[in-house]
Amino acid sequence: MKLTLSEEMPIMNINIKGDYTVRKLKTYAEYLEDEIEDVEQIKQVDIRGAQDLEVEIAVDIYKMTAAQISFDDILNTIRGGNATVSAGNLKSSGQRRTIRIVGEISDPKELENFVIKNENGPIYIRDVATITFKEEDKNTFAREYGDQVVMLDVKKRSGKNMIVAAEAIREIVKESQESGALPADLDITIANDLSSKTLNQVDDLVNNIIFGILLVVGVLMFFLGFRNALFVGFAIPMSMFMSFAIISFFGYTLNTMILFAMIMGLGMLVDNGIVVVENVYRLMDEEGMSRIEAAKKGVGEIAIPIIISTLTTVAAFVPLGLWPGLMGQFMIYFPITLSIVLGSSLFVAIFFNSMLVSKFMEIEDRNLKVKQLLYLTAIMGSLGIFILIVGGPVRGLGSVMLLTVILFWLYKYLIKPLTRGFQKTFLAWLDRIYESFLKFALSGIKPYLFIGGMFIMFVAVLMAFGSSIGSGRTKIEFFPDNKPTQIIVYIEYPQGTAIEKTNQITKEIEARVFDIINADEYMDGDRNFLVESAVSQVGMGAGNPQTDGGSSAEMPHKGKITASMREYKFRNGKDSEVLRKKVQEALAGVYPGVSISVEKDAAGPPQGYPVNIELEGNDYGELIVTAEQMVKFLNSRNVAGVDQLKVDVNRSKPSMLVMVDREKAGELGVSNSQVGMQLRRAVFGEKAGIYKKDGEDYDINIRFNEEQRYDRSAIFNQRITFRDMATGQIKEVPVSAIAQQKNTSSFSAIKHKDAKRVVTVYSALKPGFTDAGAVVADIQNEMLDFDTPKDIKIDYTGQIEEQNKEMAFLMSALFGGLFLIFLILIFQFGSISKPTIIMVAIFLSFIGVFLGLIVTGDSFVILMTMMGIISLAGIVVNNGVVLIDYIDILKLRRKE
Repeated sequence: MKLTLSEEMPIMNINIKGDYTVRKLKTYAEYLEDEIEDVEQIKQVDIRGAQDLEVEIAVDIYKMTAAQISFDDILNTIRGGNATVSAGNLKSSGQRRTIRIVGEISDPKELENFVIKNENGPIYIRDVATITFKEEDKNTFAREYGDQVVMLDVKKRSGKNMIVAAEAIREIVKESQESGALPADLDITIANDLSSKTLNQVDDLVNNIIFGILLVVGVLMFFLGFRNALFVGFAIPMSMFMSFAIISFFGYTLNTMILFAMIMGLGMLVDNGIVVVENVYRLMDEEGMSRIEAAKKGVGEIAIPIIISTLTTVAAFVPLGLWPGLMGQFMIYFPITLSIVLGSSLFVAIFFNSMLVSKFMEIEDRNLKVKQLLYLTAIMGSLGIFILIVGGPVRGLGSVMLLTVILFWLYKYLIKPLTRGFQKTFLAWLDRIYESFLKFALSGIKPYLFIGGMFIMFVAVLMAFGSSIGSGRTKIEFFPDNKPTQIIVYIEYPQGTAIEKTNQITKEIEARVFDIINADEYMDGDRNFLVESAVSQVGMGAGNPQTDGGSSAEMPHKGKITASMREYKFRNGKDSEVLRKKVQEALAGVYPGVSISVEKDAAGPPQGYPVNIELEGNDYGELIVTAEQMVKFLNSRNVAGVDQLKVDVNRSKPSMLVMVDREKAGELGVSNSQVGMQLRRAVFGEKAGIYKKDGEDYDINIRFNEEQRYDRSAIFNQRITFRDMATGQIKEVPVSAIAQQKNTSSFSAIKHKDAKRVVTVYSALKPGFTDAGAVVADIQNEMLDFDTPKDIKIDYTGQIEEQNKEMAFLMSALFGGLFLIFLILIFQFGSISKPTIIMVAIFLSFIGVFLGLIVTGDSFVILMTMMGIISLAGIVVNNGVVLIDYIDILKLRRKE
């Protein structure tokens, strides 16, 4: 079975409350459940805070014993009586009539009149049992801001569009109330909507595209003029539109890595357009060629170099497509998307940009007349204001249009004179300075001195970077530390705790948490500008995805409080990480015997806990004892950064062991399985059939009544009633006569890894600590004083293990990409020397990376920094190919 974590995480919670009974609220929830599950993108909807209904046949063991009736008698009576049977077809008068014996009940009360047996008079079910149509035993609670709700956990299918799903769900909720299917006074709220995060990422991409166009045009117009800069700016939206079309054609939906690749590609895709436009501009300016002639020659000169440079940039990312494991499934979209973006930019540069420059390029910018500007302002300004007022989701387009009008006026009276001065004065001076420096650097033995100096600087920077890591100034992180968009409080009692007790403690913790998140500093009147919603779950649905995975088991000892933050722009500058720290401090040490951890939503793919210590051995009891001793030992050492150490397996789960005397039971004609089924039916119950109502199926369960179900005397003094096949007589054997019981404890689970038994000690990091490697290193130093049994192996896994594996892969991917680049360059230049020069330039460019990290003190984020280094390699090669190829062109011209 394949577990897809994206299908186990709810994309939103729908909370339903109002002046109705819980049963009625559940009816409304079931209506929404059916409607939402019909949405193509939705996998399933789970209802929390309300129980399913069942028909319970609560038997009285004393009445059953007096009437010499067994569970089997009642089960067989119901199964035989509550059934519709097809008896075949009857042929008569040329017709075929289907014969059906209808026996299914239409009301649970009908079961009372079922006759169990009729020996000395009829005995009905009502004589020995009470029949009720009621909720199942409570196994879940749900609240929103402390108010009881019926909650729907909505889970999306893997690979489906979350935004489309969220919009469809909101429309269903709206139409349901407008159409009268749900009452208008029903309070329905949506919390923990993950689609808003994706929408924000899309908005960021659009903003980056717009800002990128403005920035590219703004910079290039100082070199090429405003009109010609627009040709390069045109490449950005065209390349992006083409990339979106190709991605959609392949069936990919937008996700974090695709958007990340789009934003990174945004900075690379203009390179090809700049090279094309600048080369054509140079030929027209310096050699006096016409537009078409310059376009033909200019594009012809640099077509091969930019194709090769694009291939080398893509080659740097190709090894990332071989990323193994779960991280590979997460990251595979990055090289694919980046290849599509760069390929699109190449296509646009060679075909679209060349066409535009051949038709519209000019060396001198035309003067915009005031009359033309007034017309432009009247038309574009009016349209922009109209869109800004009534545009709704596209209001941003109105802002862009108004900004464009302002920029045109600025260009005429301020920017254009500056660009002319820049081109004629500053750029000419810069050319002279650069030429003088090159003459100086290339004379005598100076080239060797410069090369040697660069290599010395490279080694020195690497040594300084290593020293910075060793001193703790530069921290190492696996994934960028994120500001929480969700603060999650996990509550765990010892296993075996009743759900009512867990619910009570969760309510107390809720009150403390709500006092903190609703403090005056986070309130604007009655509105909390930092926290959007706060929901609580107890029992089912309250598990931790990192430790419980996709488990759907009952968890009566667990609770969860989730506070979702508003978007960053609405937070008034408040830090959600500070809020998490306040919550953590308020709950620390307040509830002895209750495990409480305050965590935040994970950024990136699941990677395990930062502190994850696996103990491996054969004796499971010894493993758990050692793990518990380890927790006490490390807690006594107060290792900085460790939040709360926990053991993932509990050896004190309350249980009762029943031991059957086989010899005695055999003499009385009773087997172990009969004893087991008798006790199971008494306590847990057994399904006797189905009751159908309004298209829904409800289980008919038979068990002891509530008073006797939890009475040990009633359970073990009950009699196993059966007919002796040898004598034909009914025999009754008390369970206590052939079995003994004793209270004991057992393991909550037995976990294996690679077919070996393991117990895990784990912990999150305290707020403010991000370097898991440093914290684990401190733990390893402390563990040198811990007395570990010889037959137990300790391994540090989780995030650290993943971090080391991904770092190793990224290093191999970097060198694999460099090897591919080297092969492509050899193909391009037909020699070893020129590719070697470019490869050396790649390594020397790393000086800036590591020096920047040392100076700023920023963390070395394994995933993002390594991705940046790989990207840098592609960019350096890009520039190197164009430069060396152009030098070859100049050499060829000089020979001619």
